[in-house]
Amino acid sequence: MKSIEIKGELRTSVGKKESKKLRNEEKVPCVLYGGEENVHFAVSEKELKSLIFTPNVYLVDIDIDSKKKKAIIQDLQFHPVTDRVIHIDFFEIFEDKEVVINIPVEMHGLAEGVEAGGKLQVINRKLKVKALFKNLPDVLEVNVEKVALGKNVKVGDLSYDNLELLNSANTVVATVKLTRAAKGMELDEEGEGEEGETVEGEEGATEEAEAKE
Repeated sequence: MKSIEIKGELRTSVGKKESKKLRNEEKVPCVLYGGEENVHFAVSEKELKSLIFTPNVYLVDIDIDSKKKKAIIQDLQFHPVTDRVIHIDFFEIFEDKEVVINIPVEMHGLAEGVEAGGKLQVINRKLKVKALFKNLPDVLEVNVEKVALGKNVKVGDLSYDNLELLNSANTVVATVKLTRAAKGMELDEEGEGEEGETVEGEEGATEEAEAKE
C-alpha cells in the first residue's frame, strides 16, 4: 500500500479552548492511539488535503517533532456546515500486528450482462479487511467478466492472499442491472421484436411487441 507523510506538532495542552485556537490557526487537532500512550498533536489543514480528499487509502507516516510513527486513519470528524476537517483519530500500526482498514474496490473486465445491454453498478466501493500492513493492497481487484444480467458479485465470491475480508459473505459488491436496452435484446432473441428496431428509448417498439403477444 502507498504511504504519505505528514508533519505534526506535539500539543502541550488539550481541551475545547485549545482545539478552537488551533482551528482558528487552520490546524487540525489529532490523536494517535494504539501505542504505549496516546499522543496529542496538530497538523496543518493544507497538509491533509492529499490525504483526506481522495478515494485512495494510505498508510500515514507521521512526523511529530522528529519522532516518526506509522498509522492509519481511524476516524474523521467534519464541521457540519463548512465540511472542514475538525478532528482526526489515527491508529498506530506495527509490523507484527494485523490492522483493520477499508480498502477501495476496483472492477476489472467487461461483464457478460453489460455486453447484453445491462449496466454495471458498484454497490460497495470499499471493503473492510484485516491484514498485516505490509500485505495491504492499494485496491481490491474484482473480476466481473462472468457476471450476467441481474446477477451480482458478493463478498463470499472473493478471496485474496494474505488478508481476511470482514464484511458479511452476503454483502453485494457489484451488480449488473437490467436496462430497457437489455429487455429489448431479450425480446429480439425470442423472436418477438422486429428486425432493425432500436429498443432503448423507443416506446413504440415496445407497444408493437406487446400487440403481437
